Amino acid sequence: MTDQLLDLHFDVLASMQRGGPSHFTKRAFAFSDDLEPNEVDISRFMERLLAASPGDELLVLWHRTLTAWDFDENAKWSPAPARTDERRADAYTRLGFGEDLCKALDSAFPVFKEPGTVVISKEFAPWYTRENAATRAFYWKAYERLLRGKGWSDTAVSGLDQAAHSVVERLSDPTREEAYGARGLVVGYVQSGKTANFTGVTAKAIDAGYRLVIVLGGTLNLLRGQTQRRLDMELIGQENILRGADPGDPDALVGIDYQDDEDWPHKFVSHSGRPSARGAFDIERLTTREDDYRRLLNGIRALEFEKHDRTRPLYDPVNLHDAAARIMVVKKNKTVLSNLVDDLRKIGPLLSEIPALIIDDESDQASINTIDPKKWEAGKVTRTAINSLITDLLGLLPRAQYVGYTATPFANVFVDPGDEEDIFPRDFLISLPRPSEYMGVQDFHDLDSPVPREDRTVANSKEKAHVRGIKKSTGDLLQEAMDAFVLSGALKAYRAAKGTPEGPFRHHTMLVHESVRTDDHSALADRLTAMWDNARYTGTEGHARLSALFDSDFAPVSAAQAADLPTPATYDELRPYVSRARQLINAGGGPVIVVNGDSDSYFAQLNLDFDRTPNVWKILVGGTKLSRGFTVEGLTITYYRRTTQQADTLMQMGRWFGFRPGYRDLVRLYIGREELIGKSKTVDLYEAFEAICLDEELFRAELTRYAPLVDGKPQVTPAQIPPLVAQHLPWVKPSARNKMFNAELVEVRSPGHPIEPAAYPRDSTATARNTERWQSILARLSGSSVTCRLQPDSTTPLPRSFQAATTVVPHAHLLGVLSSLEWEGGNVLAPHLTYLSQLDGRLARVDDWLVIAPHRTERHRIEAALLGHGPFSLFRRSRQPGKGSFGRISGVEHRSYGQRLIDQDYIGSADHSSSTMGLHRGVVLLYPVVEAETDAEVKAIAASGTADASQVIMAFTVIPPRAAIDSKRQLVRFKAKDSSRPDAALVNATDS
Repeated sequence: MTDQLLDLHFDVLASMQRGGPSHFTKRAFAFSDDLEPNEVDISRFMERLLAASPGDELLVLWHRTLTAWDFDENAKWSPAPARTDERRADAYTRLGFGEDLCKALDSAFPVFKEPGTVVISKEFAPWYTRENAATRAFYWKAYERLLRGKGWSDTAVSGLDQAAHSVVERLSDPTREEAYGARGLVVGYVQSGKTANFTGVTAKAIDAGYRLVIVLGGTLNLLRGQTQRRLDMELIGQENILRGADPGDPDALVGIDYQDDEDWPHKFVSHSGRPSARGAFDIERLTTREDDYRRLLNGIRALEFEKHDRTRPLYDPVNLHDAAARIMVVKKNKTVLSNLVDDLRKIGPLLSEIPALIIDDESDQASINTIDPKKWEAGKVTRTAINSLITDLLGLLPRAQYVGYTATPFANVFVDPGDEEDIFPRDFLISLPRPSEYMGVQDFHDLDSPVPREDRTVANSKEKAHVRGIKKSTGDLLQEAMDAFVLSGALKAYRAAKGTPEGPFRHHTMLVHESVRTDDHSALADRLTAMWDNARYTGTEGHARLSALFDSDFAPVSAAQAADLPTPATYDELRPYVSRARQLINAGGGPVIVVNGDSDSYFAQLNLDFDRTPNVWKILVGGTKLSRGFTVEGLTITYYRRTTQQADTLMQMGRWFGFRPGYRDLVRLYIGREELIGKSKTVDLYEAFEAICLDEELFRAELTRYAPLVDGKPQVTPAQIPPLVAQHLPWVKPSARNKMFNAELVEVRSPGHPIEPAAYPRDSTATARNTERWQSILARLSGSSVTCRLQPDSTTPLPRSFQAATTVVPHAHLLGVLSSLEWEGGNVLAPHLTYLSQLDGRLARVDDWLVIAPHRTERHRIEAALLGHGPFSLFRRSRQPGKGSFGRISGVEHRSYGQRLIDQDYIGSADHSSSTMGLHRGVVLLYPVVEAETDAEVKAIAASGTADASQVIMAFTVIPPRAAIDSKRQLVRFKAKDSSRPDAALVNATDS
């Protein structure tokens, strides 16, 4: 039976696709020729909305439509920000909906308010509007249908739509007369779905008119083949792969590269016929799953585009939109890229007519020019092989747009912006949001947790739930990690049998990563194999170990973290599934696979293709080859102890990050807590990851802060990102060499936001001088003691308090102290001091500062006098591994307290109530810090009751009042310099 109400609403909402919401009832009457008046009445919609089941197609339609309007970052029909109640209210007003219907819709479909993409961009000429995108959307619509068929939510699809749109609109208009090649960078999270984004970008770009897409897909054919398959399956589709062959004719299918793929053809997108026969255009593959780019005649002929009007260039709309698109996925390999470049050179003038898109996956790997500038030839840039070939490609294709993708962006943003031929993201840098179902660093660390460490449990602590050490008094925990692998596999099998929506779990893996040495890998594999053989998983001893681990670890964690998923009440209930897990792990030659080769032939013989192999249930042993690009599917248990001192390398090793549907409570990370570096230095790997996470989140937070336009213009352009990184993250060791930048950071305004420098001097003499400069404030603090109370809120569920010494100092006094301090590696505080020094006017002024020197809890308190004042609590902090600075200085409770005072919503002790703060008082959190690994070292310094000034770093966090901003809303200010002329003087300061 026809659902007339659904059909009506579908037609009405489709008519609003280009221009946004408009009066629903008026539009409905235009489609109501065959309907009764009561069927157009909006009250019928209200009745259905209130009575409908969750799967009602009418509800699905409205959820999808409202979400798309909520997410649209460039909605011309509404001035309200995306993802806000105000944007939704604007939509309801334009629809002409009454209050009751609005409430019902909000109840059924709440506004999704999680952050979206963050864009740092130069100004650009708008061309890819929502209206234009809706007009040509053949491949995007097909991709969107496929994603929804895979179970993607409306918010996930709309989020991807908006993120991909943000990229494409900043590319050059493919039909423009003057050639221009944009350069951009998209920053995601490690194993967080970047491929989905660039597939969406490719779909939208070819719909818009880009006719040659080159994807640089990894350094191994296995990785390249995975990317090719993904694009073939989700974008190119059955009909373009078959190229007109009859799918029912076995002879016609000979040579098709997916005949042995269990997902062919039912999981490959279908366009319901040849796209060119449906008013669209075909896609021709210049590479296949098995074959990388081939040379000479095939390559040249493949780029012979048909033109309706041969007197006009290909990019003319008359020719462009009917021409077939070409897509190739190539390795970042010198031979392959050289072949491609050589062939393109032979094609000649046509290249200048082709709108092309180059997507560089893992763009900080191999693509960056890492040759030291000191070794360049006179007057000429000397490049690494892959970087040189990429710049050759960009030079041969003047209409080529370059978009790099990475999860570790620092190498890319340190590329020289003055090198016009290189791949610096001069036009845009886009930071993708953290997906809602993603497990990343934040899911293994208790960042900003208000719960005291001694009160943390598997219910309120991510570390307690997922992280385990690798050592115990009797040896290491490798056997326990293997037991956890078997036990979690059994739990997956149990859940699959109980009908968990995410099951069956196709792959189940464990990663053991201890060393980069191949000899070590072989020895470790032998040890693991012997351990497996002696584990007695079919006997009493093995079952006793698994039962104990289930009772002490997996059962309580699953009860606390995944109460909605099937979990057996006892080990006896799980025991039958242990046998199944053991069989799957042991099948096909044993439980262990060593992954440490660097050739395609090596990976081919491993039989480790997760796409083609039905079930990979294995323990993988490896090093660098498992630390980038290679996605370990079904990874559940990780045993990790390898160290490195480079931030991006360390982050890329986090293979345990990713999506874990139906088993995130089973994920365990066994990680080294103290490892030797050199002869004496130890590093806590777990804490190192936490430090890198804080670095990364601060970088993303800075991008978010400076992304909003001011008076319609960007506050920050991509060329100004390097000095922001250098100033705000002075401890980041760039993975590529530092070059000249074309902007120097002059001022950073931080009204209501913490300023927390971390690069304190290593030199003890400089430390002593810095400490002495705080002496007048230490004298004011000496002898005072107040109770600082935190009342419960969403971040602090229970009342908390701490003791502190406090005083109030005039603005000029504090500024004098801060201005006199010395720093490691230059004055990292200078841009902030420029701002603070201006806060003495009538509008943007600070009268004084509340200085708070917190005490540690009585249980952990270590006190000492300092320069004859005090005593003060001494805090222990460590510098980040391989870097010159500390991690976070301020404690979570202390910073929350100070921030609440600034935010004027504090309810606490009479000493510091909001009524006494006022609009013109800031907060300083002051910490006497001892650089030490253990409290015992701190106690030794405080043993005499007086601490040596040369051993105490006076670390601090400054939070200016929110009112400390003048009429200029610009948060950053730069001086510009031309990095292509290193000797040029600085030009006038700009606010661009």
